[in-house]
Amino acid sequence: MSMITTTGWVRRGVAAQFPTKYEIDEEEMGRISELARMQLEDAKGDLKAAQEGNEDEDEAMDEDKKESGSDAVEKGSGKKDAKDDDDLKEYDLDHYDSDEVDEDGEQITMFGNVKSLAYHQPNEEDPYLVVPEDEDDDEEREELQVLPTDNLLLAGKVEDEVAHLEVYVYEDHDANLYVHHDIMLPAIPLCLEWLDMPVGKAAEGRTTGNFVAVGTMEPDIEIWDLDVVDCMYPNAILGQGGADADKKSKKKKKTKANDEFHVDSVLALAANRQHRNLLASASADRTVKLWDLNTTKCAKSYSHHTDKVCSLNWHPTESTILLTGSYDRTVVAADMRAPDAKARWGVDADVENVRWDVHDPNYFYVTTDGGMVYRYDVRNIPATPQESKPVWSLQAHDSSVSAFDINSAIPGFLVTGSTDKQVKIWNVENDKPSMVVSRKLEVGKVFSTTFAPDAETSFRLAVAGSKGTVQVWDTSTNAAVRRAFVSRMPALEGEVQERTVGLQADQNESDDEEGGAEIGAADAAGGPDGWESMDED
Repeated sequence: MSMITTTGWVRRGVAAQFPTKYEIDEEEMGRISELARMQLEDAKGDLKAAQEGNEDEDEAMDEDKKESGSDAVEKGSGKKDAKDDDDLKEYDLDHYDSDEVDEDGEQITMFGNVKSLAYHQPNEEDPYLVVPEDEDDDEEREELQVLPTDNLLLAGKVEDEVAHLEVYVYEDHDANLYVHHDIMLPAIPLCLEWLDMPVGKAAEGRTTGNFVAVGTMEPDIEIWDLDVVDCMYPNAILGQGGADADKKSKKKKKTKANDEFHVDSVLALAANRQHRNLLASASADRTVKLWDLNTTKCAKSYSHHTDKVCSLNWHPTESTILLTGSYDRTVVAADMRAPDAKARWGVDADVENVRWDVHDPNYFYVTTDGGMVYRYDVRNIPATPQESKPVWSLQAHDSSVSAFDINSAIPGFLVTGSTDKQVKIWNVENDKPSMVVSRKLEVGKVFSTTFAPDAETSFRLAVAGSKGTVQVWDTSTNAAVRRAFVSRMPALEGEVQERTVGLQADQNESDDEEGGAEIGAADAAGGPDGWESMDED
């Protein structure tokens, strides 16, 4: 099984041109050893408790065995046992693991006499172990190079029950996408957020950085440095796991929602771009938490919802206002400085995504599990959630609108992705939504659709889903998109060849047969690049 659950872009010029190859040191080894020791102690404690719990039962079973088997033991012991002992005596099994002793009384091991081994002082190089320097390091350094014109694309992936974060390099000029490195994760990734704020002890003294916060099925949030390759441990952990690691003490995990850390899966993350040290998180424990990245501690906790909180988004200009959406079928806009003063809207199904309109922040969008997209005016606050009236509503898909994004270059340019495996481009100019094009991009059920953050590549759309592959679609090369938005983007005038870039899907995936049928049908329809496009007037 393979799937990509979440994606995110890193804008051009942010990543280190030559990322650092992680080298483990003694301090790191000590930390890893201590964590392993703590985990071993926990395992021993659990084993002891289980053994004590079954002790009475085992004793009762032993008594039964003694009573029923005593006669058989007496009958079976005798000449046969004596004969077996004689046969085994020659192998001296009582001393099978003892080392032999030489004539001087020294033990002979499988490596010979240990005293005869060469010994080197600490930090002294062993000439037999030192590899001569060659061009391999330069070649590896060149392979890891990230050019200022490259984007990084991040993808949270699960493959054969192994969770990791794949870091891709996207070369727009050469239409190339490849895996640069990956990061092992403790559980299925559910959300990620790029951070330009250096976090953790290793980042001390720096003012900018290239980091990512990752939320998973576990309650802790891990923060990783994207400019370090093959790192074994995150720069920081937000949550109880981080506190335990720092104090190096065994604590009983809290299972009830509290003001200090999450106790259930982290479903959404949002970095505050005006206040760079603030990161908001939404959880299945029904709380929203505000983290101070300077201290890696929870600064505030909010309980605005009565069910899982699955999406959040900071206001583009009013930097303290946070929009949150929940499975309780409501959306809340609240000032984090005065959380009791909040506005609430209601929808008719579980919320999937909430997003402020970056082109006009008086409005926001909501997508739902019922396939709907709503646009609301934040100035029109209903008396009760049931009285909510959207500016417009759209039945975008027949199943859940699991992915949604707004193009930063053109107002009214939206994308939706669904578990029906379709990606749709919408033109909602003048509050009259119309579909521009619909595609199946061979990623399976669509879990993520994100536009690239740079002005030069803002039309590049990353799409990923249940097949474990990601496709980068240059929507500006689609004929229907060019016709729909040429009046607002004159550079789109004329026809070009449509372009998508992606890694090939795993041929062993169970969905491949169905995917192949989709391609065949599109080819028969004569759509560009084997896809069928649909225009609407």
